[in-house]
Amino acid sequence: MANTSSRTLRLLSLLQTHRYWTGDELADRLDVSVRTLRRDVDRLRELGYPVEAGRGVGGGYQLAPGASLPPLVLDDEEAVALAVGLHTAAQGSLTGIAEASVRALAKVIQVMPRGLRRRVEALRSATAAPVWGAPPNTDPEALVLLAQACRDDERVTFGYQAADGRESERRIEPAQLVQFGRRWYLVGYDLDRGAWRSFRLDRMQRPELTGKRFAPRPLPGGNAAAFVEAGRRRSGQHRVQLDLAADAAAVRAQIGPWSEVSELDAGHCRVKITADSLQWAAFAVGVTGAEITACDSPELIALLRDWSERFARAGAALS
Repeated sequence: MANTSSRTLRLLSLLQTHRYWTGDELADRLDVSVRTLRRDVDRLRELGYPVEAGRGVGGGYQLAPGASLPPLVLDDEEAVALAVGLHTAAQGSLTGIAEASVRALAKVIQVMPRGLRRRVEALRSATAAPVWGAPPNTDPEALVLLAQACRDDERVTFGYQAADGRESERRIEPAQLVQFGRRWYLVGYDLDRGAWRSFRLDRMQRPELTGKRFAPRPLPGGNAAAFVEAGRRRSGQHRVQLDLAADAAAVRAQIGPWSEVSELDAGHCRVKITADSLQWAAFAVGVTGAEITACDSPELIALLRDWSERFARAGAALS
């Protein structure tokens, strides 16, 4: 059995990773009796952590918003700075960092007093950061809500507009949030359609928690990011194939998330891109800096020729 201090920290970690635990579940995880668990919960309360207890059959414990942040963690100013920073990082373009920021933000918001939440929202809404291109219309509050639903295995509902403009109401068992490109997607099981789906957050309206928990289902392939990527390749409006005079591994490292790269021979590769716009496909290929030796899309060839001529004229005029 772990010593009291390490066991208390383990208990705190468990309470932060799931919204609600039954007493029997926690006691089993910590390998202690229910009586010892109650003493450990009391120690957390003495340290200022707002642990709520539910009584009766199936009673358990959960962290709740408190009158102040738990001590020995963050003061008010640090908490506000952290939450605003996590909001900003969640809207960033670094895959992994943005996803981790959403998970961390869900934990911070869970125990943050309402007064501090208002300060965070006021500061965030009054600040703007420059971004490349048109920013996706993703509500940070929706990100936090859906991250909490994924963590707590709680069903959600929302209105959704498909790519063809059709609108519907969805009941979803959420599994994971994925950032792909500059957009966020929710991977979950659609209860009305009886199948796994991925949903763009910028097409959602009114996401809400239902309070109904569920037993998680195995995700197809076990990888939410791969599931989203496969769906994007199937649904993209433009599919182009190009041959590049470049090493396949180098090209894959540069534009892998948005393309399928295969080696033709040493120093040459084939790239298949599925994109919502030809401009994005042209930009992705341009990032590689490689010579294009073949292209199966007359539309993309015309676009590249137009860009080349306009850039050449600009270069001549500015020289």
